[in-house]
Amino acid sequence: RLRCDWSSDVCSSDLVIKLGALGDFVQALGPFAAIRNHHPGQRITLLTTEPFAEFARASGLFDEVWTGGRPGVLDVGGWLGLRRRLRGGNFGRVYDLQTSDRSSFYYRLFWPGPAPEWSGIAKGCSHPHLNPARDFMHTVERQAEQLAMAGIGEYVKGEYVKTGPDPDFSWATADISRFGLKGKYALLAPGGASHRPAKRWPVEHFGAVARALTIKGVEPVLIGSPAEAGMMAEIKAHCPEARDLAGQTTLLELAALGRGAAAAVGNDTGPMHLIAAVGCQSVVLYSNESDPALCGQRGPAVTILRRDRLVDLSAAEVLDGLDL
Repeated sequence: RLRCDWSSDVCSSDLVIKLGALGDFVQALGPFAAIRNHHPGQRITLLTTEPFAEFARASGLFDEVWTGGRPGVLDVGGWLGLRRRLRGGNFGRVYDLQTSDRSSFYYRLFWPGPAPEWSGIAKGCSHPHLNPARDFMHTVERQAEQLAMAGIGEYVKGEYVKTGPDPDFSWATADISRFGLKGKYALLAPGGASHRPAKRWPVEHFGAVARALTIKGVEPVLIGSPAEAGMMAEIKAHCPEARDLAGQTTLLELAALGRGAAAAVGNDTGPMHLIAAVGCQSVVLYSNESDPALCGQRGPAVTILRRDRLVDLSAAEVLDGLDL
């Protein structure tokens, strides 16, 4: 099996692991680009899951995109297949940007070895992210420091110094003419993890914002997953003029919608990461269920509004955060 010298940056193939979720995937685009720039001419494969495959291919940062990166616990065939692919990939280096217990276990799948050089938190790996406070860092800075410890980036007096430009999302576009949006519109993302309802601003508040946008001549456009259809129907009951696109957009279309929107309002949910990253004026709503210091959306025009309980945040306060 190929071995490679981390100081020489010479090896035939590298692997990047990033399984999800959407917000984390969006915030890995900078590290993806840094890895690509650091290894010009080398073959780089991404191991991910199906929802992100098309988006990853469109980025142009990978020579190959593998899915099937998350076999079920009892999926023996899936685990054996993943092991065969990993061991047969001729990888000299692996950048584990998922850094979960699951992805760290993949390091063990190379047994009886030899294993490739590995950047991550797997026990015994060659280039571990050793900062004991890594779980208290924002995702962006944490991943940047991890790569710096693997030779991609720069340290000054023991601290990571950002190098290179911010992530470029110019490639993330699509034809959205099928949605028939003719004038000024704003995106509303009222959804979020179903098992964490405290992260969701009340639906009636989104309805009030939608009504206010309509009065201003701005079309409210609802985005989310098919499972959130009931929530969208409630908002439309408050504001029949709202356009419901829940479950109808690809990630590339969502990026294009964000680029063309006058503004966006949403909970701490995956779509808001992508919308903010492409430059849309974004107001993101946080309760005490999540901490923007660790996972907050990044972009050129992001406003974070936080209350211990989102029910205590009024529609007027959210509208005040918009420049329309």
